Amino acid sequence: MSNRKNVWFEDAGRKLDPGLVEQLRINRRHDPDDTSNTEIPVIVYYKKNCEKASKDDLIQTCNIDTHNKLDKELRTINGIRGHLTPGMIKQIKDHEAVDRVYHDRVVTAFLDIASEHTGATAIHETYNLTGSGVTIAVIDTGVHPHQDLAERITGFYDLVNGRSEPYDDNGHGTHCAGDAAGNGELSDGQYAGPAPGASIVGVKALDEEGGGRLSNIIEGIEWCVDHRAEYDINIISLSLGSAASESFRDDPLALAAREAWHQGIVVCAAAGNDGPQRSTIGTPAIDPFIITVGATADQDTVDRSDDVIAEYSSRGPTVDALEKPDVYAPGTNIIAPLAPDSALESQLSEQVIDENYVQLSGTSMATPICAGIIALILEADGDLSPNDIKAILKVTSEPTLDDVWGYIHGIDALERAQNYGITVSSDTGQ
Repeated sequence: MSNRKNVWFEDAGRKLDPGLVEQLRINRRHDPDDTSNTEIPVIVYYKKNCEKASKDDLIQTCNIDTHNKLDKELRTINGIRGHLTPGMIKQIKDHEAVDRVYHDRVVTAFLDIASEHTGATAIHETYNLTGSGVTIAVIDTGVHPHQDLAERITGFYDLVNGRSEPYDDNGHGTHCAGDAAGNGELSDGQYAGPAPGASIVGVKALDEEGGGRLSNIIEGIEWCVDHRAEYDINIISLSLGSAASESFRDDPLALAAREAWHQGIVVCAAAGNDGPQRSTIGTPAIDPFIITVGATADQDTVDRSDDVIAEYSSRGPTVDALEKPDVYAPGTNIIAPLAPDSALESQLSEQVIDENYVQLSGTSMATPICAGIIALILEADGDLSPNDIKAILKVTSEPTLDDVWGYIHGIDALERAQNYGITVSSDTGQ
């Protein structure tokens, strides 16, 4: 029998999430006594019904020097973010106010043929719907006031640099905004998104390199919920994520996305780009409530029959053994607005099209395209709930792909939405 004793963080049970345990294990290799001033970004969950005095004592205990600081409450998950040294984490893990300590890990940023493929073009022509009166919040690297978008950027919030005017130093967010709602003005309509009349609210939560922390995205989601009425936010598009190591019940980003959903905002999240391996869905896309979007490859044809799930598109099941994605949308070689002088422009110069657009692939592109289709549906019937929207998209998706759910079909979804109240009443006998 081995007499080996586990170190404190290996015996902490659910008090520490697996990602944090791994970080502490890495730190232990360099500092066996946990005395280093290494600052580990963390999210601390408060215990349910924890009294204010206990919270205040926890914060006072932690905020003793520059290496230990808890400074920003995250109300949607009943927690607080900051950075703590290994020694401080060890000290406070059993504090009466602490339910759990979570690693505030890194989050990264995960239309010519596309609009025809999704049925958006048919919706424009048949129903004269463009997403007008619907607002999509794009939480990403920012949004550049590109001519295809500028007049419809109705709000902007910068969590990274605190600037007030719309900008995008990376370019990913601008592309995503255009995937959803670009009007193709600089391309004679060729590179228009599915909802060219929708409004955009840009929330910059990722930096110039396309990276950030879980807490940055959570703050962005909370801002959207707080300002929902002011900007009339109907949809949140999240073309970003992080590896999922735990259940959606404990994952802080999944919890925050779900809270926005329960507040009446439709949330679309990218499945991730770690396919074709199974069980690669990231967070927040693991959450069972929100709409998880996978990506297809259209083979550069308008005919949908030859489309396939993109090789890179993450597959389910989730860590909770749930089937995901919920729906698929075009995500390969999507052309959308370019943010000039951005990181993408310099890094992917060969992908730049006609100086004003850039071609990208990923579930990052499929997600806002799905959000754009939802904007068209909400323009037709603004009383539909997030659960209604999700049910409509799933039941009308074409099961032509090798997965449980299929390819988003905009016109079928719109027609089902227009008769949704009648159908539900008939089904329930009311």
